[in-house]
Amino acid sequence: MQQERVLRIPRREPIAKRLGKGAAVLLGLLVVDLLALELSLLFAYVLREALDTLLFNSNKLLRLFFPSSSLSFALLLFPLGYALAGLYPGYGLPPVERIRRKVLVTLLMFLALIAWEWLFLREGWSRGVLLLALGFALVLPSLFEALAREGLVRLELWGTPVLILGAGRTGALVARALLRERALGLKPIGFLDDDPTKWEKQIEGLPVLGALAEAGGWVQEGVRTAVLAMPGVGRKRLLELLEGLPFPKVVLVPDLLETQSLWVSVRDLGGILGLEMRNNLLFAQNKFIKRAMDLGISVPLFLASLPLMAVLALLIKLVDRGPVLFSQERIGYGCKPFRIWKLRTMSLDAEERLKVLLEKDPKAKEEWQKFRKLKNDPRLLPVVGKILRKMSLDELPQLWNVIRGDMSLVGPRPAFHEELEAYYGPLAKLYCSVRPGLTGPWQIMGRNQLEFAERVALEAYYVRNWSPWLDLYILARTVWVVLTSKGAH
Repeated sequence: MQQERVLRIPRREPIAKRLGKGAAVLLGLLVVDLLALELSLLFAYVLREALDTLLFNSNKLLRLFFPSSSLSFALLLFPLGYALAGLYPGYGLPPVERIRRKVLVTLLMFLALIAWEWLFLREGWSRGVLLLALGFALVLPSLFEALAREGLVRLELWGTPVLILGAGRTGALVARALLRERALGLKPIGFLDDDPTKWEKQIEGLPVLGALAEAGGWVQEGVRTAVLAMPGVGRKRLLELLEGLPFPKVVLVPDLLETQSLWVSVRDLGGILGLEMRNNLLFAQNKFIKRAMDLGISVPLFLASLPLMAVLALLIKLVDRGPVLFSQERIGYGCKPFRIWKLRTMSLDAEERLKVLLEKDPKAKEEWQKFRKLKNDPRLLPVVGKILRKMSLDELPQLWNVIRGDMSLVGPRPAFHEELEAYYGPLAKLYCSVRPGLTGPWQIMGRNQLEFAERVALEAYYVRNWSPWLDLYILARTVWVVLTSKGAH
């Protein structure tokens, strides 16, 4: 009976086609990395020569298109470092971890080039060019790779097939997470479970393919990775499964679904398996790094945005009377209140309009209770209010809150006191352990399309898994989300 059930399941692609897809992914990542590195070098030469021309009035423009060939060839070694760091293809690595590894490898490779130039080359490479190229290379390869990975996802080339062992609640959560986070490259194809009542049923849109004993057949079909999502089974049964599973890679999901998941290290405690979880926000050096990032980015952004804010203020004045700026009391670090500043996007009688609408329109009331937002908000100023909201330009004055120390560039969305009491519950302590952010996980994961409870869960994930790399990832994603106005209204 089991054999008949397996035969009815669609067979996997021929091995030649699978190898072709794998080669296309590897070649694509390699080409993109080399292109980003060589462009970093070219940009460095252009900038260096432009500065020379500007500062020293020397004309060296002909050399812009003839950078050092030896340095260009040296960059061809960088993908070897990326490969040793597990980035080709790197299925299963979160985007934040991919950025961390790529930046660290790039930094080490450039330090090696600088040391080689200093020790062995007589004429040497321009150290100014090397440093400028390093600056570009810390950004461009990760950016180009993210764009390439998005393209591979859309072309259905990115990912490796994964079986989920266990079709219970934990297995369903794993499936939902993997289907949502396609950039991980772990493509669930179905479940295996020993409960015959679940066989051939659908969970999260994926079939339950049979019993755990059939795992060997799927290995022969080319599945190399399994996720063991059965935290409820006993210790003895769990050890039997781990020792008997034929998959080269098995990811064990313990019964720790609401704890930290990034930056967890495995520790051998004299033969006992331990998981080391570092609360990064409790380390003084990390608090210093986060504050330095806030000031280093927000100060120049605030100064550059002043002319734009002046123009937007004029538009607001032309549309509606009253003040240009709007402030509200929100809860910040240590659960202490502070005043948040925005460009005004709503009419002066916004609260009255909202109250009347919620009393008359049950659908609007339900939408407000779920999202604390309205898709068709009657309180917004005509035209200018909608534009400011859609492009998040109304939040530019909050850069001053960041400079003052009331907020951070990245963190939980600033909450009202009543929201903290009604929606956060035990997670309120987590919220108050960091400064609220100008942007955060809510903004890059759906914005107004997410229910408030989902927003709270994302913010808890951010606090538990904080690192400078996570902040950089969120900032980069925020730029893309704002430019595309994804999820905004």
